[in-house]
Amino acid sequence: MVGLKPPEVPPTAAVKFVSAGMAGCIADLCTFPLDTAKVRLQIQGEVRIPRTISSVEYRGVLGTLSTMVRTEGVRSLYSGLVAGLQRQMSFASIRIGLYDSVKQLYTPKGAENTGMATRLLAGCTTGAVAVACAQPTDVVKVRFQASGALSDGARRYSGTVDAYRTIAREEGIRGLWRGTLPNIARNAIINCGELVTYDLLKDALLRAQLMADNVPCHFVAAFGAGFCATVVASPVDVVKTRYMNASPGQYRNALSCLLALLMQDGPAGLYKGFIPSFLRLGSWNVVMFVSYEQLQRAMMLARPA
Repeated sequence: MVGLKPPEVPPTAAVKFVSAGMAGCIADLCTFPLDTAKVRLQIQGEVRIPRTISSVEYRGVLGTLSTMVRTEGVRSLYSGLVAGLQRQMSFASIRIGLYDSVKQLYTPKGAENTGMATRLLAGCTTGAVAVACAQPTDVVKVRFQASGALSDGARRYSGTVDAYRTIAREEGIRGLWRGTLPNIARNAIINCGELVTYDLLKDALLRAQLMADNVPCHFVAAFGAGFCATVVASPVDVVKTRYMNASPGQYRNALSCLLALLMQDGPAGLYKGFIPSFLRLGSWNVVMFVSYEQLQRAMMLARPA
């Protein structure tokens, strides 16, 4: 299975924008339980100093997933999915769909190849802009994923729309953008880890003629991109998750959240949930990039001549 062949006419910016959002949704549908497990592991034992063994509720990826299914039901694995899909339609469309356009914008005229600095700058730019637009959806998604274990009466929100309204009413509009700075840092890093790594690996494979521009090539490049993104972004991701899920006043800012985490768990706490993070990001990248490439080609083939 090698998928559709590259179109003779390169995909337009609009095609890339729409394809990225759709591919992000497809990837989220396939990997959302892993993301929920990651969030549960990252917030586990939060603000309990010192942490005791009895406070540990989840052990490992499979243990977390099985515990959630046993105690909360299968639906808990997809708690916050609506907000997650809303996030991808805006977030992935911008940070992935506009990456090539921004990269071309930063590339000096007449340059034969795009340099590493240009790729990194483009990745940071689209990642930051995407966070600024999609942050409220990320806050709501994390809140739902983190509070799934609570009883119906103790849950903060009855639904996605109620979550947006309640956060805005109780915490102000700023509450919807809680954790924006650590999230910008995280997504600038992830965008560079994902897009730049994917871009470089795919380019290297094609230049060396080790693979053709098809699904196996996209799979290999996406897997490498997912691993690199997980390694560099996990510390910021843990802080972002805890800060977004915090009650008002629990932390003064993202830095105080980081210091509390280090006091509680030490440097190892920065890589809490690393395995589910990698499983999620690795699989998410594979599904997303393969879908993204195929959707672009399908949309270009479907365009009237």
